[in-house]
Amino acid sequence: MRATEPWTAEPFLPERRSLNALREGARGCRGCPLWKTGTQTVFGEGPTGARVLMVGEQPGDREDLEGRPFVGPAGRLLDQALVAAGIDRGDVYVTNAVKHFKWEPLGKRRLHKKPNAREIAACRPWLDAEFEALHPECIVALGATAAQALMGAKFRVTQDRGKIFRDMPWAKTFVATMHPSSILRGDPSERATALAALVADLKVVGRLLK
Repeated sequence: MRATEPWTAEPFLPERRSLNALREGARGCRGCPLWKTGTQTVFGEGPTGARVLMVGEQPGDREDLEGRPFVGPAGRLLDQALVAAGIDRGDVYVTNAVKHFKWEPLGKRRLHKKPNAREIAACRPWLDAEFEALHPECIVALGATAAQALMGAKFRVTQDRGKIFRDMPWAKTFVATMHPSSILRGDPSERATALAALVADLKVVGRLLK
């Protein structure tokens, strides 16, 4: 892939747009250079009848190794928050705006590195295809990267978290909140408060489903 060529996953999307076909097609995606350093594509996961679709930024180290989204510490915290919010995990499909793990080395560790706008745009066809295959009632953006990928660069999660946006192009409703990983990276003394705020945002989603 030349530097001057546009990065896009579009040529790798299958003609058939079922979740299984999309997942299989994504395995061979070369839409941006992140496939060279990621262990594997980490596609979305959840029931075909999911009423809620949650979008994070990108897979983490554990997700990259296992090939499944939200199976690391942030995923476990999200599961905890969903239970506290009264949302059935069986109603939720989880995915990421970028399907490969972007990282930089620190000794033997692989540290998360934020994907740039070009990488996010390149991966957008997969996300749009997931929206079309699922037709979720509500899309929840976890963190600024996912929220701005959907709502534009001026969207601020800190200002608009927990608010309901209706009649979006890709779902009836949209809600943004913080990514669970930001809670884990934050001050341990403030973790309980931050988790309570995440649960409060998810309760907004829970009420939409009732």
